[in-house]
Amino acid sequence: MLARLFDDTSDRLVAGGCIRPDVLLKGFRYGTVAPQRLSVLLIIAVSGLVLEPTAWLQSLCFGRQLKRCRHPDNPIIVIGHWRSGTTYLHQLLAADKQAATARNSLTIAPQVALLLKPLLRPLLKRLMTATRPIDAVCWGADDPQEDELGLARLSIDTNMAGVAFPRDYSMHFRRCVLATTSEFERLLLQFTRLTWLDDGAGKTHLLIKNPAHMARIPLLLRLFPRARFVLLQRQPIDTIRSLVQVKQRLTELIGLQPAPSACVQVEETFAAHEELLQAFKASRALIPAGQLVEVSYDDLIHSPLHNVERIYTRLGLKNWQQARASIAERIQRGSGYRAAPVQLEPEAEQRLRELLGSPSIALIDQTQPGRKH
Repeated sequence: MLARLFDDTSDRLVAGGCIRPDVLLKGFRYGTVAPQRLSVLLIIAVSGLVLEPTAWLQSLCFGRQLKRCRHPDNPIIVIGHWRSGTTYLHQLLAADKQAATARNSLTIAPQVALLLKPLLRPLLKRLMTATRPIDAVCWGADDPQEDELGLARLSIDTNMAGVAFPRDYSMHFRRCVLATTSEFERLLLQFTRLTWLDDGAGKTHLLIKNPAHMARIPLLLRLFPRARFVLLQRQPIDTIRSLVQVKQRLTELIGLQPAPSACVQVEETFAAHEELLQAFKASRALIPAGQLVEVSYDDLIHSPLHNVERIYTRLGLKNWQQARASIAERIQRGSGYRAAPVQLEPEAEQRLRELLGSPSIALIDQTQPGRKH
């Protein structure tokens, strides 16, 4: 029992702990904490409060360096709906020793990660569970992580707000994913600089993975006009079903409210899926020719090395011959993983199939006539 409690606490810290106190306070404007979730709130609040003096010290020590930081202006950005293979592709691309990316040792507490770098990685290697609590994928301190988790420690305006307050998931999705603020833009740029300072020494390109960025194309191109995108696509029924399960597990892990019913989550996730795809379609034409590659989930799973090479070729990455061996090794290391079948409650599964009968849901249109990416 003690071992399980320790593992749960460790997973909670990595997934949602160490939030800056002012961010947590702002969150209370959007939702109330359920009494049965006060123990989760305690872990999240205390971990952030303990680190706050060190966060001030990091700002003092690294403030000027952050402002002067010149990271590459043409990052590789992996996008696609959640559960469409973005994590797997991120792992493969991050195996390239020339790729700088956000890692768990940064996203757990970016406000102190530079200052505590000599301590954080060894500590996390001892404390982290061997696999992610949401899907049993192997993870560790040095494994790549999506920047939304790091941003969630710095801002309440991220998709993770809907995980913390699942009763208002749709409101937070529209507020934080489909819309952005100037403050979020500032923090996104700051986190990108933190990523480069943390992981970019001696490396040639910047790698970012974030499904929510699928709706933020105008913002990303404003910050990084030469950004190069990799879009993952998977059948909607598979991504939505899987995401509903992940949201249920995340709510149990770091939610400050009990989860709504599975049927409600299916309806909310379906609506958000459609809105995310529509947001991308509306801004897709903004991406210059040659800066977008599309990969299907099935192709990536069945021929990972071939598809990564295709990404390198299409996006003009010149170091494929040097990167190939480490990427192939990463593919081999994960070859034994088999995702467990996702099973929803019968009523939720029936509702999902009813919703997917709508003609408005389909895979994202292929490249527009007359355009090549």
